[in-house]
Amino acid sequence: MHRLFVALRPPPAMRDRLLAIMDGVDGARWQDDAQLHLTLRYIGKVERPVAEDIATALQSVHGPAPMLALDGVGQFAQRHAGRALWAGVTPHDTVGALHRKIDRVLTTLGLPPEGRAYLPHITIARLNASTGPVDGFLHRHASLSLSPERFDQFTLYESHLGHDGAWYEPIARYPLD
Repeated sequence: MHRLFVALRPPPAMRDRLLAIMDGVDGARWQDDAQLHLTLRYIGKVERPVAEDIATALQSVHGPAPMLALDGVGQFAQRHAGRALWAGVTPHDTVGALHRKIDRVLTTLGLPPEGRAYLPHITIARLNASTGPVDGFLHRHASLSLSPERFDQFTLYESHLGHDGAWYEPIARYPLD
């Protein structure tokens, strides 16, 4: 089985800005540079033939390369989906349109449509029950910003789970206009 997702990889200046704020929450599992991404569509576990079909089908997705800026920080606190700290990105319209195109292509392959509202973000830390308070971090970085940067491709990734967390292997890259 292959555990797949589709994402945008932030440009170096954006990754550097995010890495610079990763501190101040006891017990947080901060993402490293290689883990930083903006998920366009989580796919989940699929067999190899389906993974190959996905890689081929994504070649049909075209669209403008989004210009995205960092815009604040937030927290997901759902118990069923795990807790996380994230950095927001803006504007949502271009990246949202790309998300919808990818979702449509994947549903034509028989995959279920995305079942939740799409909120473009970059996860910067995973939290668990022993993680310390996050309010100070959220307050300090509420005004996080960085000028818009161009995301000129999206990537199909395979996620591998290990003792030290997940690591992501790029499977295929797809240029944007």
